[in-house]
Amino acid sequence: MSRSLPPLNALRAFEAAARLGSVSRAAGELHVTHGAVSRHVRTLEEALGRPLFVRDGRGLALTAEGMRLRDLAGDAFSGLQTGWASLQRDRRPSAFVLGCPGSLLARWVIPRLERLAIDLPTLTVHLSAQEGGFDDGLSGLDAALLVGEAPWPPGWDVHALAPERIGPVVSPRHAGFTRLERAPASALVDEAVLHTVSRPQAWPRWFETQGVDTSHLRLGAGFDHLTYLLEAAVAGLGVAIAPQELVQADIESGRLVAPWGFVETGGQWALCAARGNPDPRIPALADWLRAALA
Repeated sequence: MSRSLPPLNALRAFEAAARLGSVSRAAGELHVTHGAVSRHVRTLEEALGRPLFVRDGRGLALTAEGMRLRDLAGDAFSGLQTGWASLQRDRRPSAFVLGCPGSLLARWVIPRLERLAIDLPTLTVHLSAQEGGFDDGLSGLDAALLVGEAPWPPGWDVHALAPERIGPVVSPRHAGFTRLERAPASALVDEAVLHTVSRPQAWPRWFETQGVDTSHLRLGAGFDHLTYLLEAAVAGLGVAIAPQELVQADIESGRLVAPWGFVETGGQWALCAARGNPDPRIPALADWLRAALA
């Protein structure tokens, strides 16, 4: 079925002139000449067979037909503008919501966001700091970046990224730094070591890799989060234990020293998503994280 419509360029010029009350201002908004707007208005008037504007002193006033057409055109262009904006939003993928523990977010993810944006420019990430564990459905998240170990929840797809390497770190400000810097691992049995309540097995497992009897382990101050633990270590309050990737910047700056290096104890960096999630951004992010951790 054919539809009879006014010339759309002419209608657009008329709507602007009617809304702004001036042919000159309409020309400025549309980036055309005054004469072009006048010709478009004249085209509509000829097609309609009636005037749309009348002279009112030194300006223009709308006729009754002009007011009706102004309202119709205004509603139509407003609806088009709103619909077009909605279509553009729909074309853009929603933000990818990535959850991770706050210490990992602050010490490893945020410093690499600029590189992530360059390497994966179509991936818009919204970061969500999570403490106290993740539920089986990873509610509200597209994926979670974790450092942990099996068994993982059965409802997760787990993308292994890299083995976790942990080790003790100490600040040059620590009162026993000179003694500890070249001492064997067994020297730590005389230290009340700093620890986190979220990873109670970190110290015992590290001691086991060094062949040191864990019955000699003395736990000092404990912290809820790794961030606080490491700040305490930087302040010289004791020897802490942490994943290598989260303290590498402190070691390079000299704020912390790792006299005994780092070892694997069974932990793993992993990107976890709800089982069966088909989002293609998940494997793409997993590949990027593997390269960043390599």
